[in-house]
Amino acid sequence: MTSELIHRTQTSQFTHRNSDSPPDSNCPPKSTNRIGYMLRHRLPFLLLGVAIAAAFFHLLPSPSTAAAPHVSLLETNLALPTRRVLMEDHTEKKGRVPIGVKGKRQKRIVVTGGAGFVGSHLVDRLMERGDSVIVVDNFFTGRKENVLHHMGNPNFELIRHDVVEPILLEVDQIYHLACPASPVHYKFNPVKTIKTNVVGTLNMLGLAKRVGARFLLTSTSEVYGDPLQHPQAETYWGNVNPIGVRSCYDEGKRTAETLAMDYHRGAGIEVRIARIFNTYGPRMCIDDGRVVSNFVAQALRKEPLTVYGDGKQTRSFQYVSDLVEGLMRLMEGEHVGPFNLGNPGEFTMLELAQVVQETIDPNAKIEFRPNTEDDPHKRKPDISRANELLGWQPSVSLREGLPLMVSDFRQRLFADSKLTAAKSVA
Repeated sequence: MTSELIHRTQTSQFTHRNSDSPPDSNCPPKSTNRIGYMLRHRLPFLLLGVAIAAAFFHLLPSPSTAAAPHVSLLETNLALPTRRVLMEDHTEKKGRVPIGVKGKRQKRIVVTGGAGFVGSHLVDRLMERGDSVIVVDNFFTGRKENVLHHMGNPNFELIRHDVVEPILLEVDQIYHLACPASPVHYKFNPVKTIKTNVVGTLNMLGLAKRVGARFLLTSTSEVYGDPLQHPQAETYWGNVNPIGVRSCYDEGKRTAETLAMDYHRGAGIEVRIARIFNTYGPRMCIDDGRVVSNFVAQALRKEPLTVYGDGKQTRSFQYVSDLVEGLMRLMEGEHVGPFNLGNPGEFTMLELAQVVQETIDPNAKIEFRPNTEDDPHKRKPDISRANELLGWQPSVSLREGLPLMVSDFRQRLFADSKLTAAKSVA
């Protein structure tokens, strides 16, 4: 009875609620009470939404500072300068101009192979101009002594690093000189040589792309191989043995030129290419196997001057200061290149040996040896393009520059001899 009573009561209450009672507060209101329901339960949320919207629009920039309505977001992004340019503008506004360089902004420049023969002379000129210079070198052929005089200068930095590995720097210009350039050195480890030319160049081009830097590649006259055209113009494609003992350097530089041009055309990198002919001067490696350094070192040591083959093969020789001037003009100019940088004055090996004899020791002997493999018979640059577009030509003759190199070699050779003797006595 009790359960039945409860059941009937619940049923009657349920029926009564459904038929007669007013709607529960949680149930949807009828149409007559819909407006009142919204005012009671929804009005606070509506007012909160209005307050949030008012605060949001209050914080937006005023129309005077906003972009013009007709300029699209894509056009605005394209008009923005790169990160490098923003940094440069920031520097210019602050007026950070190095002492002695009025009206010019200090440039941040990296020189790979900057402790080497040519690189160190280039660093001297850039430092003299007032630039901030970073030297990257693994010291395979470079020497710390070549840049030691810049240590302590706040505008100079030296990093021991192999360009085969990537490096992250913020710079405006990249002079890429890193690679052994003499047969003795690049034949010592040919695989490493071609990796430096290919992987190293890829890494530095990648850096140039990331930071928007201008990139200068120092290529070589060896890209012409044993030339069938004489003198060699930049339009000549060369005659190179791709599987010879020198091809790690010759073909490596040819590939480096290809990479530079592909980055220039495909990624818009500002690229400059210099093809360097035989260069001599102070700070050359004394025993690097190149003919000028060989002859000078042998004459100073009272040894016979070794001439390979019949001595009738020809070369042209430019002094290092002329080359540095050409590299800087190329970097600052508006022409990609390639440009031949060399002295069109042509000497046979026998004539060079005679000039060395006259400069150092008239009694020096000349000794003939078998010629080396793939040694070019003739090498002479056509520099008309560099003369016309860069306003450059060499100014130091062999008879003027050779005594300066001899003085440097004499000091280094005999200083090393005295040091060795002192160590043996000790």
